[in-house]
Amino acid sequence: MKSYRHPVLKELTDQQVRFAPPARRLEQMRRAESLLAEVETDKQYPYQFVCYRITDFRPDAYPELLIDGKDLGHDLGMMIAELAGSMPALPAESMSEPVLTLGEFSRKLNVTPKTINRWRKRGLIGLPILFNGRKQVGFLPSLVDPFLMANQSQVERSGRFTQLTEPEKEDILRRARRLARMSQGTLTEISRRVARRLGRSAETVRYTIKNFDRDFPEQALFPDLTGPFDDATKQAIYSAFRRGMSLETLAKRYHRTRSAMYRVVNDIRAQRLLEQPLGYIHNESFDDPTQADAIMAAMPEAEAFEDHRRSMRAPKDALPELASLYEVPLLKKEQEQHLFRKMNYLKHKASQLRKRLSLPTGKINSARVRVHDLDQIEELLDQAQAIKDLLVSCNMRLVVSIAKKHAGQGDNFFELLSDGNVSLLRAVEKFDYARGNKFSTYASWAIMKNFARSIPDEKHHRERYVTGHEDVFDAAPDTRTDEKECLASAEQASHKVNRLLEYLDPRERQIIRMRAGLDNAEGMTLEMIGEQLGITKERVRQLNLRAMKKLRTLAGGDREEELS
Repeated sequence: MKSYRHPVLKELTDQQVRFAPPARRLEQMRRAESLLAEVETDKQYPYQFVCYRITDFRPDAYPELLIDGKDLGHDLGMMIAELAGSMPALPAESMSEPVLTLGEFSRKLNVTPKTINRWRKRGLIGLPILFNGRKQVGFLPSLVDPFLMANQSQVERSGRFTQLTEPEKEDILRRARRLARMSQGTLTEISRRVARRLGRSAETVRYTIKNFDRDFPEQALFPDLTGPFDDATKQAIYSAFRRGMSLETLAKRYHRTRSAMYRVVNDIRAQRLLEQPLGYIHNESFDDPTQADAIMAAMPEAEAFEDHRRSMRAPKDALPELASLYEVPLLKKEQEQHLFRKMNYLKHKASQLRKRLSLPTGKINSARVRVHDLDQIEELLDQAQAIKDLLVSCNMRLVVSIAKKHAGQGDNFFELLSDGNVSLLRAVEKFDYARGNKFSTYASWAIMKNFARSIPDEKHHRERYVTGHEDVFDAAPDTRTDEKECLASAEQASHKVNRLLEYLDPRERQIIRMRAGLDNAEGMTLEMIGEQLGITKERVRQLNLRAMKKLRTLAGGDREEELS
């Protein structure tokens, strides 16, 4: 039931989903359901007849195509489910008739929600609705009554099958309580064990336990399965997921389903994206779809830039703290224009996508959070950040040049450099490329203006707090740790490690980073890495040893001098 058996019916469904308005799709669902009730498995049906019954239009295509009744019934059920899923979600209160949620409808028919979902693939119509701020499946009497009447015997039989006597319910709860106290697994695992012992379906056992926990929360077998998570728990789940813990492991730890963990992670991701500042310089070309390809194209003379970048080396007399600045060449004006336009365009696209995630109040609209949208927003922001980093790196030597001119005898050069770097970062965010100026001109004025304000303030601060014993402090030996030197050494070491990792295979590089916590995270165990990569703990250990051996060989060989 996962794919269409006839491509022509899949094609017909796609056409209706993409082009038919919602009211028309609703009418087609009713017509498809009516046809499904008439289909006989031992007959064949012309495609043109099927298309006419659903769309009220007889096509010229496939005049000789006949579809077996069994295959037609299968594909009609798929079509109805797909048309229903494509309908816009409407508030339950706006419906003209009472709406039943999946849980309410399953209790009314005395069947499990899993059975209801199985019936949806056979023609039962369920529409997306908004209930308590969340998108759910709703069932309208006018849409479900035809299916229930056409399948009355099956519905009654399913209702009798799941009906439990009170002694049977008590036996299920007694066994489940004993296993839960012994910590014998999650609700799903315990439900399966009890179901095998009693000869019942696992879903029947599971919902018996869940209904008991909902009706008697003070005696709940799985109290952690009810109620929403608090903010602290959500943050803990998200942090553990970012460190590499799988959703299955989190589900077991918090006694929830994998889907519940998935929703928590996506909600926190969406919340963080909404809270992230996203300022950019808008341009009219961003609203013109025909210019998108030109904006997203590669930088002019990108290959020549990369060749120049690979050949650059820091001068021998350069300070260790400034050595990395000489590894990136300067940009030409047309290259700067292209990169600034592309960076702002990426932020513009991310901003447009981000509007879908929030309600007018600014809170997360959980019903509209889609993993695809979150991935796309994060990818756009990562690309914009990469371009910003490149622009900053290419202009860092400008800050050094200006800082040297403004540094007096009593000034701390590296404090001026740090202050100038902040001005450079702010200039990259505020620069309007559309005015035609070169960025270095704009950034130079911004940095000098900042120095004109910060240098007098620093001198005034030193003069105000003169102690009269400066000569004593100058003569005394300084035994303190040089923080800048330590940071520079650490940065150089990190740079060497990253250059060494480039010689490893992608999977070996990923294992080393996860094991050592190189991505600003805690180091992961071999078991956690194996769960994330889908391999055994022993295989992770072998790959880690092989990668470390390669790194030792590279660090001790001829490339060490080359990488430094």
